[in-house]
Amino acid sequence: MRTHLCEQLNQSHIDQTVKLAGWVLNRRDHGGVIFIDLRDRSGRIQVVADPDYPAPFAIADKSRNEYVLSVTGRVRARPEGTTNDDLTTGKIEVIADHITLLSRSEPLPFQIDEDEIGESTRLKYRFLDLRRPGMQSALRMRHKIISALRSFLDQREFVDIETPILTRSTPEGARDYLVPSRTHPGKFFALPQSPQLFKQLLMVSGFERYYQIARCFRDEDLRADRQPEFTQLDIEVSFMDEDEIIGLMEQMIRQCFKTILDVQLPNPFPRITYADAMSRYGIDRPDLRVSLELTEITDLMKGVEFKVFSGPANDAKGRVAALNVPGGNKLSRAQIDQYTTFVAQYGARGLAYIKVNDASAGREGLQSPILKFLPDDVLSEILGRTAAATNDLIFFGADKASVVNDALAALRVEVARDLDLVEPGWKPIWVVDFPLLEWSEQDQHWQSLHHPFTAPRTEHIALLKTDPGKILSRAYDLVLNGSELGGGSIRIHQADLQQQILQLLGIDTEQAEAKFGFLLEALKFGAPPHGGIAFGIDRLAALMCGAESIRDVIAFPKTQKASCLLTEAPNQVDSAQLRDLRLQINKPRSTD
Repeated sequence: MRTHLCEQLNQSHIDQTVKLAGWVLNRRDHGGVIFIDLRDRSGRIQVVADPDYPAPFAIADKSRNEYVLSVTGRVRARPEGTTNDDLTTGKIEVIADHITLLSRSEPLPFQIDEDEIGESTRLKYRFLDLRRPGMQSALRMRHKIISALRSFLDQREFVDIETPILTRSTPEGARDYLVPSRTHPGKFFALPQSPQLFKQLLMVSGFERYYQIARCFRDEDLRADRQPEFTQLDIEVSFMDEDEIIGLMEQMIRQCFKTILDVQLPNPFPRITYADAMSRYGIDRPDLRVSLELTEITDLMKGVEFKVFSGPANDAKGRVAALNVPGGNKLSRAQIDQYTTFVAQYGARGLAYIKVNDASAGREGLQSPILKFLPDDVLSEILGRTAAATNDLIFFGADKASVVNDALAALRVEVARDLDLVEPGWKPIWVVDFPLLEWSEQDQHWQSLHHPFTAPRTEHIALLKTDPGKILSRAYDLVLNGSELGGGSIRIHQADLQQQILQLLGIDTEQAEAKFGFLLEALKFGAPPHGGIAFGIDRLAALMCGAESIRDVIAFPKTQKASCLLTEAPNQVDSAQLRDLRLQINKPRSTD
């Protein structure tokens, strides 16, 4: 139906007859001559319909935006003064000899070249939204990213193996999406939250190097970087330790960025321990484009009379930390109040601060409502530890350590964005030495920080019976510009150690057998040491495309309420389907 794509044409094609096909981006009638911007997957070109050619002119005259046309015509140079240097085809045009109307379009809910379109409208008419150049570019880049990752792994003898979508429910993590079984009344499949157990079984099976572009499902509350169904690059290898896996994955990500963006990432990526990340940044996925760091001052506040500081300082679970903002002295009281409101959403009950008007003048050079509560020696030590200089501003967090970390971690990025303190470029970092376990006050037992199959550091295994909270895991997360790109670990490959970990997590032998019996059985038959990682394809694509939300790199995403505006899913099903599944819908009781 065509000889060329629109943007394949250039000045070398002048005087050639070509055949094109695509959509009408826009149509302009200039004194009897009709100009059509014809768009296909490659881009666009200007088509001219001259009234001296009545047949094609008549079709052009009736054409409207998003009509689908086939155009046969001659390439010619645009007349002097009408070229468009912003287009690759801006120096040429096609004078139409023949136009065929292939398909009409009804009036559009929005124009394809329109910039400001509400997201609900975009998602309802996603098939139109996907015609827009930005969405076309994003999904094509996503394809290239996946191709580059596949190529890297294929070249290193990884085997692409599919694992089941219908599996059993293991509700220790997020909520499962459940699928009722017609052939097994009263029983349910679950959609996989990850292929974790199956990829470990593949290592036991001797494949040694596995990968999969895997679809995963989690029934959880959504954010800009979350979807109920998402895609990850799932990887597992045998006979590699964490340093070898980290090195190989670094190589893969570096090659991907070089291939797709022509960006050279550092070699090697820096590493930071979990404890150091929480101390310096308040978060285990720090954005290193922001140089601001938290300063520990808990010890300084234990003896002060200011209970807002001394209370958390003397609480074993409390923390007092400072965040020095270079040049922050210029912030107005109204702006500081806005930041106080901002940190409140993270549980902070206030936001104390000190403005440094003159760092050399001691107390007299400082400005703050809290100065009267702090002795001179404490103020001097705060200035020294934070390296505060004239015209800086110091924010303080004082509360439970978790609240201080959450609030100041978010604040350091928010302030950096507002004051243009975010460096350009790409800043990857590995976070290592995570705790294996965390204590659940609600359930009164230990929980896995990652998942129950993560191996503890060998030298810490003895602590399982004496001090589980001090055990570090063999886990590793890759963080890029403040986003967790991937997470993985060395797995437990001994059945007895796996049983011991499950018992520590409150899963007794009977429960372990019911939920994970097939894995425990497999580990008894010569399981090799193995580990792996999973990378979020949606998140990686969003970062590389510069998208604000992963919805902008997914063809048909869900809303933040986990619904599809295009297909109106989820939807009700008819009674016959419910009868087949032996299900009955209990409607919510009226509150009247």
